[in-house]
Amino acid sequence: MSADERDLFLALLFAAELLTSIRVLLRPHRQPATRIAWLVIIHMLPLVGMLSYLLFGEVYLGHRLSRQLRRTKKRLPTRAEWQLDLALPEAYLPLFKLAYSISGFLPVSGNSASLPADSNAVIDQLVTDINQAQNHVHIVFYIWLPDHNGGKVVEALKSAAQRGVCCRVLVDSMGSRSLIHSEHWPALKTAGVKLAQALPIGKFPPFTGRIDVRNHRKIVVIDQRITYCGSQNCADPEFLPKAAFAPWVDMMLRFEGPIAAQNQYLFASDWMLHVHEDLSALLKQPIATPLDTRVDTQVWAQILGTGPSVRASAVSEMFTLLIHSARRRLFITTPYYVPDESMHNALCTAAYRGVEVKIIFPARNDSWIVSAASRSYYASLLQAGVQIYEYTGGLLHAKTLTFDGQISMIGSANLDRRSFDLNYENNMLIYSEAVTTQISQRQQEYLAGSQAISLQQVRAWRLTRRLWNNSVAILGPLL
Repeated sequence: MSADERDLFLALLFAAELLTSIRVLLRPHRQPATRIAWLVIIHMLPLVGMLSYLLFGEVYLGHRLSRQLRRTKKRLPTRAEWQLDLALPEAYLPLFKLAYSISGFLPVSGNSASLPADSNAVIDQLVTDINQAQNHVHIVFYIWLPDHNGGKVVEALKSAAQRGVCCRVLVDSMGSRSLIHSEHWPALKTAGVKLAQALPIGKFPPFTGRIDVRNHRKIVVIDQRITYCGSQNCADPEFLPKAAFAPWVDMMLRFEGPIAAQNQYLFASDWMLHVHEDLSALLKQPIATPLDTRVDTQVWAQILGTGPSVRASAVSEMFTLLIHSARRRLFITTPYYVPDESMHNALCTAAYRGVEVKIIFPARNDSWIVSAASRSYYASLLQAGVQIYEYTGGLLHAKTLTFDGQISMIGSANLDRRSFDLNYENNMLIYSEAVTTQISQRQQEYLAGSQAISLQQVRAWRLTRRLWNNSVAILGPLL
């Protein structure tokens, strides 16, 4: 390369860096830490940095899906305007108002809830419900494996479809690729199950959409009366793709009642985004009530549907307000902890103001990068008085939050940037002493299988380990 050619190359590279940097600075809804992280990468490793930003720096669904999203929003029926309900304690109304502002759902009572014993029990109950379905079965899973549990649900769906139940299945195209490429996928189609893949990866990313924007939701709706919400995918707890971390320990609640209609709305919005089938008429059907009148139906619940097409950092806003609302006890379980500054400060502040704060992380994580970033926050949490535990009985995958014995949150969202900004997630905000007690008891079971992490242990970590954790944490805004 001649000197003139080299000078031209450097000039073009500088111009590209400058234009990319301007784009980083002008993108809306971006926190300063994220901008700084991208600018550092772009200027330290120009070619790699600019290519990485092109592929992963902006949340973009692609032209076709963006157009379909606009059409879907127009077809979906409007939801009720917010009205204060005096049956909810005034102290908790701000929580439900914030959730309403995010996804437009009101808190509804008249629900019953049950917590199956473990992941296998969830699948057994789900199969029973599918076998008893009379009208429709709607399912969304991020990961669906062609293993024992995955196969049991496949067989139940095939049987339901063959007896005339309308079954619709939507799976993430990346997370469930092993099912899609297995013999089960065509067998489901042959049996009459309607199938769709969420967020398929186009041939020319990022023009066809950012490849790591995923549908991370786990939704089941049966006959607009039964619904499930939690962290569990459709798979064996041994989770063979990542068996080294098994068993995967999840929590999934089963509900009967009006809350099913809100998950139905989320399902319909996801389905209509990828399938040219209008389900708006289904959403106008009467809201069901629990069949078993013997159970407690005084469970208030509200669905929180989030994602890149909802306002930025909605998940972070919700969790931060929940943390600030705790007065006595706050208990969180999450497999991934890469928070933004406001959430991390909220946890520390809760401990400083006298709230008993406990968090359980998995001792071994399937993501070594996220594991390192998570542990970089241990010292400041422990210094504030937060009690940290690491679960040793497998990969604790349950995403739960309870406080003061009355409020709980359960769903698919992790406390990390992917759930905040990239993934489509579904969580449920619950006001019920009985349900919160059930979740709290399960959290105590997790605690019994965990080891406490002390500040002395963290301070005793080798210099190289602390250096690695803190270095990885710098990339936290990008993880």
